[in-house]
Amino acid sequence: MAARGARAADDDAGRRFPQCRSPGEAASAVGAFLQGLGDLGYVEGRNVIIEYRWAEGRYDRVPALAAELVAHPVSLIAAVGGSEVGAKTATTTIPIVFTTGGDPVELGLVASLNKPGGNVTGITFLASDLGAKRLGLLRQFAPNANAIAMLMNPDYPSTTAEVRDVRAAARSLGVQINVLNASTSREIDVAFETFGRERPDALFVGGDPFLLGRREQLVPLAARHALPTIYPQREYVDAGGLMSYGTSVPKGYRQAGVYTGRILRGVEPAKLPVLQPTDLDLAINLKTAKALGLDVPPTLLAIADEVIE
Repeated sequence: MAARGARAADDDAGRRFPQCRSPGEAASAVGAFLQGLGDLGYVEGRNVIIEYRWAEGRYDRVPALAAELVAHPVSLIAAVGGSEVGAKTATTTIPIVFTTGGDPVELGLVASLNKPGGNVTGITFLASDLGAKRLGLLRQFAPNANAIAMLMNPDYPSTTAEVRDVRAAARSLGVQINVLNASTSREIDVAFETFGRERPDALFVGGDPFLLGRREQLVPLAARHALPTIYPQREYVDAGGLMSYGTSVPKGYRQAGVYTGRILRGVEPAKLPVLQPTDLDLAINLKTAKALGLDVPPTLLAIADEVIE
């Protein structure tokens, strides 16, 4: 998690932003956010100063980070990477731009998507809302998968909703779901040790920034256990994962940067509707499918947005 604070170079007020990731693995997201700011004429070190706070995947650190930023005080908080709820709790007056994988209304961030109201607006990736669709795609890839494991971070605000929706979809498909929780690297290892004993047919990885940040750990473990796995972001497939379905994280962060720039120019957050993805991408790694001994269904190849060979 991190907090980034920005302030205009000719202004003493800070604009900061908290995030639940770590500097190294979030580099592309940070770059996309800065591009969005640049679209509105704000360049770090020239006319805007950005301060960073990183919680390194520990959601329990967010309240303290957010309170620290509010105490400065700052003039804007960009709450990304899982820190949105903590930032919202910390202030009702400082403008907040968030990114979230969940439903902003259900999370209590905004009154509605079109009219957020209050001091908060932002971007939703709909990561948790797409759980049922991902489960269906996984079953197309592995039609005989009747026992599917879900790897989830229980500390992520949207986990409860995602598990609820996937369980409902599983019942309609006649599929058994076993949820294993992991909020640390060690717990990820323990989860895969459990997979080794219980031998699930496939794996569903939840839409959580912490898990995304551990993709270089997750993807090799899934391969070692020969688990057909679906992920929520394309970054997993780039790291060797089998398949992903979801929205672009860098694109969402760039949009958050644009919204931040607009608010720095004087637009009220309440007047900026929460942005939802207009495009969803299915990515498939053929090399990984071959290593798992899986034939890619022609129906999936036909609708895939990107096929990595």
